[in-house]
Amino acid sequence: MKSHLHVVQQRAVSNRDHLATIHGLGLRGPRSEVWVKNTPSFRGAVKKVLHLVTVEEVDAAPTKKAK
Repeated sequence: MKSHLHVVQQRAVSNRDHLATIHGLGLRGPRSEVWVKNTPSFRGAVKKVLHLVTVEEVDAAPTKKAK
C-alpha cells in the first residue's frame, strides 16, 4: 500500500453532505487536486465521493519548492 492518495475533483457537488466531505478533503472545486495520507479515514471520505473524484495511490506527496 502506498503512503499517499492523489485526489482530483472532476465534477461539481450538488449535495450538502458531499460538499462537506469535499471540503474536508481540502478540495475547492472541479479540477482542484490534493495529496492526502493513505489512512482509513481519508479512504472512507474518498469512497463517499468516489463518483465526483479520481484517485491514484502515490509513494509521496510532492514537495513545495522554496522561493
